[in-house]
Amino acid sequence: MGILSSLQSDPRGTLIILLYNLPAILIALTLHELAHGYVALRCGDPTAQMMGRLSFNPLRHLDPIGTLFMFLFGFGWARPVPVNPRNYKNFRRDDLLVSIAGIVMNLCLFLAAMLIMTGVNELLWDPELWELDKLSGSFPLLARRDFLRFDGYNFYSVISGENVLFTAAAGENSAYVLSKGTDAFNSFLRTPWLLYVQRFLMFFARINLSLAVFNLLPIPPLDGYHVVNDIFLRGRLHIPAKVVNIVMIAMMVLLYFTRFISSAISTVVYTVQGAVADGILAVFGLG
Repeated sequence: MGILSSLQSDPRGTLIILLYNLPAILIALTLHELAHGYVALRCGDPTAQMMGRLSFNPLRHLDPIGTLFMFLFGFGWARPVPVNPRNYKNFRRDDLLVSIAGIVMNLCLFLAAMLIMTGVNELLWDPELWELDKLSGSFPLLARRDFLRFDGYNFYSVISGENVLFTAAAGENSAYVLSKGTDAFNSFLRTPWLLYVQRFLMFFARINLSLAVFNLLPIPPLDGYHVVNDIFLRGRLHIPAKVVNIVMIAMMVLLYFTRFISSAISTVVYTVQGAVADGILAVFGLG
C-alpha cells in the first residue's frame, strides 16, 4: 500500500497529511450521504430519517472499505443511505434526484472550497510574488494559477508541505525562486497561519471533486449507474444484489491492482479543476 510505504519513508509528513485528509474525508462523505437522505425525504421517502441516517455524525455513514480507499486512492464511497423507491412520488424522477444529490453536494463543496481557496491565496502571499514573472519573464510558475491548480508545481509544494517556490518546470529555468528553498518560500508569506487553512482547502477541494467524478461512473451501485438507468434506460434495468456485489468486488480489485480506473478519474479531475481554477481567476480579474 502506498500509505504504508509513505509512513516508512516519511512518517511525520504522512501523518500531517492524514491529519488534513481525515476531517476533509469525513465531511465530504457525511454530507454526500446526508444529501441523498434529505432529498429522498423531500421526495416522500422517510426511510433514511427513520433509520437515523439524516445525521451529521460521520460514524452513521462511513463504510470501512470505502473510507480506506479514500485514503489510499483519493476516492471511495460511504455506506449507502437506505431508501424505499415505492415511497417516491414519481419513481423515475425522484430516483434520479436522489441519485444525483450526493454528487451535486460534492460539486457544491468543491466550488465553495475553490472560491475560498482563491481568496485565501490573495491573503497568504505578498503581492510582490505575482510581479516577479511580470518583471523578469523568467519565472513562469510564479503565477496564481500554478498555486491553485491541482497540477501546479506550487500547488503540490503547499499541499505536500514541501514549502519551496518553484519558478519553472524541469529543463526550463532554475528550480526554485532565487535558489533559496524554504527561505524564499517564507519570505513571501504575508499571513503564515493561513497556510494551514489553505492546505485543508486544497485537500477538501480535491476530495470532493474526486468523489463526484468517481460516483458518476455508470457502475452499480454508484450514483452514475442510477443516472444512466433513469435518463437513458427509463429505469428499466434492474440488477440483482448478488451481481452488484460481484461488480463492486471486481471494481475494488481493479482499483487496487491496476491504474486504469484511477488514471481515468485523475485525468478528468485535473482537467475539470484546472478549467474551474482558470475560470475563477478570469472572473475576478486575477488571471
